[in-house]
Amino acid sequence: MEEVAPRRVTGSCCGRGRGRGRGRGQRRPQTWEISDSDGEGAAAREVGTQVSSTVREDRAAAKALRADQVLSRLTVCVDPAVLEDAGSDILMEALGTLGCECRIEPQRQSRSLQWSVVRPDPAPSSVPLEAWAENEQEQMLLLEPPEFLQSAMQLTQITGPPCSTPWLSPNSPTRPHLAVIGLDAYLWSHQPSSQKTWQLKKSKDAQSKVAISWPEVEEALVLLQLHANLDVLLVASWQELSQYVCAFTKALSQRPIKQYRDSLAFSFCTAGHWASGQRVTKDGSGLRGVWWQQIRQFNRVSSAVADAVVTAFPSPRLLQQALLDCSTEQERLSLLADLPVKVHSGRHPRRVGPDISRRICVFLTTTNPDLLLDLSS
Repeated sequence: MEEVAPRRVTGSCCGRGRGRGRGRGQRRPQTWEISDSDGEGAAAREVGTQVSSTVREDRAAAKALRADQVLSRLTVCVDPAVLEDAGSDILMEALGTLGCECRIEPQRQSRSLQWSVVRPDPAPSSVPLEAWAENEQEQMLLLEPPEFLQSAMQLTQITGPPCSTPWLSPNSPTRPHLAVIGLDAYLWSHQPSSQKTWQLKKSKDAQSKVAISWPEVEEALVLLQLHANLDVLLVASWQELSQYVCAFTKALSQRPIKQYRDSLAFSFCTAGHWASGQRVTKDGSGLRGVWWQQIRQFNRVSSAVADAVVTAFPSPRLLQQALLDCSTEQERLSLLADLPVKVHSGRHPRRVGPDISRRICVFLTTTNPDLLLDLSS
């Protein structure tokens, strides 16, 4: 009896499984054997693995390019000569609140600040190298008003484009910017009462003086912008300079994600129902809704007018064929004018009208891409 019981239990389970499959004849029996379709399953699993890997890379790239992540890898190097000014404490305190790394290191040019962004290691492979801006280091040179005015006077005295621009190193990989603190106040303090010029000592040894006016300063600013692509920031105080430096640092932290988005082809086309507008299946259902939305894109076309056009001509091909069958141009332009438009009870009956009929006809028949459809625009 001990040997029969297990056999009855096992046989009954298998018998019920076979009988249920044979009796109904509709349910497919479970198959556990290896068949030829397993290769397709492996390929599908491989594709799924590649898709999930791509999704993980995109997520890693999006996280690495976030402004807060880039800001933590951004370094601002300050030349020690900048700290000799009493107002530099305001700048250093403002940089300390940003969350970036601030270093005090001697720079190639005295009284300068330099920004650099370090790529994460390992960097996401989906992000191009240009997005990190690793080789485009930014530099800001702080100038005293007398130093800037001396070079500005030299630029205005040169006939033609300047061969060399002050403050620029030809082999430097940095992109320089100039900042002058208190230039306006310096010029006003050196303004004689007899004439509208400002005297400036040419050197410490020589006592001879040279004169420069505001138009010459503006001319020097234009020459620096045109021939050297060099912007000059004129600020009144260290407080204003600190605000600009903080805004510039935040802008640099946002540049990688913006360059990454610009490198993507048609980044605004994303998958989703809202992006497609009207869902169209493989059997063609939904095309009528697309045709209705296309009619609605014309100016001054209501939903009721679009319903009237789509009801009379369910597809653009049918409307095009009807337009081709017209014998005259006037008949073609007024083909849709007399179509009735459904209105609420108690209102006067409406028609599509000649204007909308003409615009839809021109839209479907013209070969001129620059033709203006709406004459009232």
